[in-house]
Amino acid sequence: MQRWRCRPTELKEKIIEKSLTLFEQHGYHGVSVNEIVKACGTSKGGFYHHFSSKDELLFVIHDYFISYVLTNAQEAISASTHPAEKMKKIIQSFVKVFDLYQPHISVFYQESIYLKPPYVEAIMKKRKMYKEIIFSVIEEGIEKGVFRSELPVEITGMSILGMVNWSYKWYKRDGGKTIDEIGEIYIDLILHALLTDK
Repeated sequence: MQRWRCRPTELKEKIIEKSLTLFEQHGYHGVSVNEIVKACGTSKGGFYHHFSSKDELLFVIHDYFISYVLTNAQEAISASTHPAEKMKKIIQSFVKVFDLYQPHISVFYQESIYLKPPYVEAIMKKRKMYKEIIFSVIEEGIEKGVFRSELPVEITGMSILGMVNWSYKWYKRDGGKTIDEIGEIYIDLILHALLTDK
């Protein structure tokens, strides 16, 4: 019997990978657990060993990329002392997520309305943490005279989040710019908007 040839972590990744393809093709409600396990060559037991439900699978798909940007943002504020350097590192990792987790992001934004309330709450908690990190870096930059004091922190922070988040709508791996080049453009735009003459 060929089932369970993958190690547990490999099987989990395979389930996510195959479900992303199926969700993109048929939509979240157009795909059953049976179809996912068939595509993976595993059993329902294999699926439920890693995910309690298809709802949890959709949550994990989102959690992968929000955890990536949150962890990198936390590392940025710990590793750097200058607000501009912190912002640069945060933007670099933020933009990179649209390349690393492109299918995850695409599926999530199409299907997130189907998430159950407990999963929505968990997602919103991490998003709030990420937003607060960006706000805190802007506030620090203003306090140190590095960022322009006339810019409202909340509007500025939400503008950064909105601008970079919209990348999922247009970014293509075979486009004219690499993800790193796009990141540098965002950094240029954002820092030139934030920085004082100092």
